[in-house]
Amino acid sequence: MLAGTVLLLATTSDLVAKELAETRLAGAPVTLGPLELRLGFNPGVAFSLGDDLPSWLIKSVTATMTTALVLLLARSCRSAGPLERLGLALLSGGALGNLIDRWVDRQVTDYFHTGWWPTFNLADVWICAGVALLVLGSVAVAPREP
Repeated sequence: MLAGTVLLLATTSDLVAKELAETRLAGAPVTLGPLELRLGFNPGVAFSLGDDLPSWLIKSVTATMTTALVLLLARSCRSAGPLERLGLALLSGGALGNLIDRWVDRQVTDYFHTGWWPTFNLADVWICAGVALLVLGSVAVAPREP
């Protein structure tokens, strides 16, 4: 139940942030120290790879991968540790946020810009945090060798 709530919060917070970015960042970027809020759009996948591929192909692949993640989360909720469940929920929520955005707009809205890394969004933060928690959860329960 908690994993489902985290998934919904991650997805919703991402979609709300994207809507705010689209309505408030249409003009000049906002500088916040080393981070800049700058509106950008990505029709491809990570780092704009495949931006010349047909939209239907990108949507099909990302929909399949997101569905697999959500099913993995649902299936492993009882057997996974708390860090792994949280990681899968964040990973799934971020993937679902980007999938919904891509499905509605045919591209993903990005707005965090550092100048040294490709522009990204909150869904990408959730995905990275989810992967980190999955790794930590698997290391925390890994058997130690004598």
